[in-house]
Amino acid sequence: MKKTNPWAWIPTLYFAEGLPNVIVTALSVVMLMQMGLSDAEVGLYTGWLALPWVVKPLWSPFIDLLKTKRWWVLTMQLLMGSALAGIAFTLPTSFWFQGTMFFLFAMAFASATHDISADGFYMIELDEHNQAKYVGLRNTFYRLAVIFVNGALVSLAGFLEHQLQMPVVYTWTLIFYALAALFIGIWLYHCKMMPRPADDVSSEKSVGEVASELKTMLATFFCKFGTKETVFVMLFLLFYRFPEALLNTMTKTFLMRPTAEGGMALTPEEYGLAQGTVGLIGLLLGGILGGVLVSRDGMKRWLWPLVCAITLPDVVYIYLSYTLDSNLWVVSSCLFVEQFGYGLGFTVLTLYMLYYSQGKFRTSHYSICTGISYLGLMLPGMVSGYVKDIMGYKMFFIFVMACCLITFLVTAFLKIDPEFGKKKE
Repeated sequence: MKKTNPWAWIPTLYFAEGLPNVIVTALSVVMLMQMGLSDAEVGLYTGWLALPWVVKPLWSPFIDLLKTKRWWVLTMQLLMGSALAGIAFTLPTSFWFQGTMFFLFAMAFASATHDISADGFYMIELDEHNQAKYVGLRNTFYRLAVIFVNGALVSLAGFLEHQLQMPVVYTWTLIFYALAALFIGIWLYHCKMMPRPADDVSSEKSVGEVASELKTMLATFFCKFGTKETVFVMLFLLFYRFPEALLNTMTKTFLMRPTAEGGMALTPEEYGLAQGTVGLIGLLLGGILGGVLVSRDGMKRWLWPLVCAITLPDVVYIYLSYTLDSNLWVVSSCLFVEQFGYGLGFTVLTLYMLYYSQGKFRTSHYSICTGISYLGLMLPGMVSGYVKDIMGYKMFFIFVMACCLITFLVTAFLKIDPEFGKKKE
């Protein structure tokens, strides 16, 4: 049987994996803000949308029972394309908010399920050598999806609104119809181009057997270390990104709110360049450098410099909130520094999750780690808007800097093998 060239499906598959995630977690923030919601409302409602990624480890084992990974990938892509069309259809209506939230949540659920099945398909279709060979390709196209949404689409929304004088509601309606068409196109392409691996079959296990395995897997997850150390690990997973959880939504609104409300008053085009392009480049470079440093010297050697990197650059938002300097070079430079530091510091969380997940059920345990980490982003993010409304942007960013102490505190109790992360000779 002739093998399909991985270049024919990996780029589009991982572009399709990144697209709905960033639409739900980032693009929805900009859209809901422009549609008139307050910061408190935006933070609360978009925070709920993270729930499917928090709990996806609980249903991932059952995906094997029904159909194939390929079937799940294609079905979820069709569902996500339909959800995008549903958002576009409901936006001009009187029930736009209820409809939009329903379809965003449906897309979040489908996206989380798509993540599981796409990664499983990747591992079934490719041997270990090719899995390693193409990991850079899949990560690149995932990040390109993020740039496409945060950079290109937000800028396009600004162009339609300001240059063509389109009302905001029709601007976003048009964008979501275009996204729906793009996703349906990807689905049609994958129906033809995605290979059909012989090993991609549904599991012969019963529901009871899978449930029993899930119970064992969850039990072993919390028994890797002693009780005290396990508690410290859980606190680390939940609170390492606590400052980022508060900032995640509020920085987006801060950059685009008018100066009368304490914001930077960036246009969507300026936001797309500064946050969606320059900031993301900083994030990518920081992630690459973090991986290089840890690979050379081990995670323990670079632990505290990387923790400083993910926390201290948040001070740029204090500077911007007090000066309101909207010079695009200044804003872009500040966002580059903050995102570069975040990329560096995120290496600690990623590698520690790998470290904790070693042993049996490695993949499932890593998935639980990411779910707990997502919960640590979701809950503070839901209340971040209320906190900001009480304090105002200036005091809110000072409060976030004070919360960086939490990151240092939960990291201080970790026990890490000095050799972990080092490249073996």
